[in-house]
Amino acid sequence: MTKLNVAFIGCGRIADLHAPGYDHNPDARIYAVCDRNRDLLARRQAEWSAERAFTELEEVLADPNVDAVEILTPQLLHEPMTLKALASGKHVALQKPMSIDLPSARRMLRAAARSGRVFKITENYVFYPPLVLARRLIEDGAIGEPIGMRIHYLGGSTGGWKVPATAWVWRIQEAAAGRGFVTFDHGHHLLSTAWFLLGEVERVAGWIDSIDGVVDAPSVFMWKYAGAKRYGVCDIVHGPELNVPSKYYSNDEWVEITGSRGVIRVSRCTGNVHDGPPVLLFDGTRWRPFVDVPSDWGAGFVGATQNFIDAIRGRAEPLLSAEQAFGILRFALAVQRAARERREVFLDEMEHPFPRLYSRGRRQQEQRAEHGGFFARLGLGQSLSRYAREALSLTEDVVRHYDVEAARKVETLIGLHLTADNGVEEKLALRVAHGTPELTRGELPEGAALTVMVPAGVWAAILLKKKRLETALFQGKIKFRGRIEEALKLRALFQL
Repeated sequence: MTKLNVAFIGCGRIADLHAPGYDHNPDARIYAVCDRNRDLLARRQAEWSAERAFTELEEVLADPNVDAVEILTPQLLHEPMTLKALASGKHVALQKPMSIDLPSARRMLRAAARSGRVFKITENYVFYPPLVLARRLIEDGAIGEPIGMRIHYLGGSTGGWKVPATAWVWRIQEAAAGRGFVTFDHGHHLLSTAWFLLGEVERVAGWIDSIDGVVDAPSVFMWKYAGAKRYGVCDIVHGPELNVPSKYYSNDEWVEITGSRGVIRVSRCTGNVHDGPPVLLFDGTRWRPFVDVPSDWGAGFVGATQNFIDAIRGRAEPLLSAEQAFGILRFALAVQRAARERREVFLDEMEHPFPRLYSRGRRQQEQRAEHGGFFARLGLGQSLSRYAREALSLTEDVVRHYDVEAARKVETLIGLHLTADNGVEEKLALRVAHGTPELTRGELPEGAALTVMVPAGVWAAILLKKKRLETALFQGKIKFRGRIEEALKLRALFQL
């Protein structure tokens, strides 16, 4: 198979992280380099053994031997360069963030769709091995149902590699335009991590401050995930006299994800502030270390490069795809707006012609739903007896879908009396032994550790999540005799 010929557009500091993915790669090579700094261009051509060197983008795109380009330039140049590259028939990997605003990103999406070429945004954190492992652990149920996450960013004034002054110039210009080089530029990594691990985000709020008028820290922002009571928080601090040990930039991050029965901690990303295992899993009893997972931050760039090559070859979907990157850009811009306007911002409002009006309408709609839902959960103004006929089948279904890990820790015998309600009454025995629950009908068991009495309709409403268990207890709808602590075991076992 002929190797893909890739051209680097921009040969600055970030290119040092993109080049290793092509070392000894059987599928692709750095064929050409492009930069207006002729001294840098000559050095990069020699360093990477590139056949061609250009000073203008148009020269690269006119070369029929170039199959793909990696655009490694400041954000303001992303849209015009991407549009030209796609129009010329080249595959494109674009350094994050996608662009500086959503209309620009929309134009890029349309151009990519027309071109039929691979267009991806390079985001190394979604390929960083400790974060990939964390995602796998979450998907495997290692911490149960995810509840929330926290990301901590620590920046320093020394440590890490030297960044040329020219690289800071454009970043400061971006910050002056309201796109902070920590919360927006580097923030892309943090927000991509939040999305990669726990999914789509619905709304954000936060504060962005500065201790020197340049670095946008200290800052704190938070977000709510879509479709769940699941939240994330990111805090950003910068130590003006702090040394951050790092092979790369002088900053580090660590991430903690909490679930219903466990915690995952990724101890380091860019730098090496924390010693020890890069990933830890807490199961409620002990911390389990993962010591063999690679934790060199540069490995994420190698993974991103391979994904670009695999996408061109038809072996993988691009990650981040243009649509995914658009979502991260919208997330990042919503954070900036939330801090600037001192209010909660919905991601859906970011392209709405009247964002404040949209936001107000959403909040009013939620308040009405919450008000009605509050009384519904209390069971006021409605009869739950209509659910009584579902009580037995719902109970049987719950017992079939138990938590296998929790069942190994439980040995108990429970009686459940679904008292007469709308013509329904059931006496049930639930035995949990040898890691398996078994439900039988007919009589309440002798010698039960706990016997629960509840109207059949109320019990069914609880299982349907139309009434809270705590509310039923508070109202005296649930009565019991025996050891109440057994109920806690059942709640964990059946996720009640």
